[in-house]
Amino acid sequence: MKRLLIIEDEPSFAGILARRMSKHGYECALAHDATQALLKARQFKPSHILLDMKLADDNGLALITPLKGAVPQAVLVLLTGYASIATAVEAMRLGADNYLTKPADTATLLKVLDDKAPKAIAPEVDEAPLSPKRVEWEHLQQVLTANKGNVSATARQLGMHRRTLQRKLLKKPQDISQ
Repeated sequence: MKRLLIIEDEPSFAGILARRMSKHGYECALAHDATQALLKARQFKPSHILLDMKLADDNGLALITPLKGAVPQAVLVLLTGYASIATAVEAMRLGADNYLTKPADTATLLKVLDDKAPKAIAPEVDEAPLSPKRVEWEHLQQVLTANKGNVSATARQLGMHRRTLQRKLLKKPQDISQ
């Protein structure tokens, strides 16, 4: 039986994922923060991991390396509602096997967990020039990733107020695929 560890800070969404994946032959375990995730990974020994990038006060990117160290054979898929090219590249560099944007349908989840889909399902690159807002948003994401998700450090580095940065990060440009 395939064992799936779902690391998601929203218990209701984690439960929905677990029910959906259980119907397809996965034995599921849930974790809602970084500490729980590492403990469950060592105890449960999953063959597959779904990891949310934003975990309340934690950053899922920071968990990739320790999770791969604890269960190196596991297929690790990073799920995010805040997709950017910078985070996709960073996730893959750290050892994630795949990268998906939320919401992901069951068929897509099954494909990537079974490792039949192409790596890094991220927004396709098109030939149209990027809008200034998208370029700014991508840069903010890249600096945020370099600061390991620390918004305050990123704001200081960019010379802006923390709340201004948070507002800009929430305003995902319309030309970025959902």
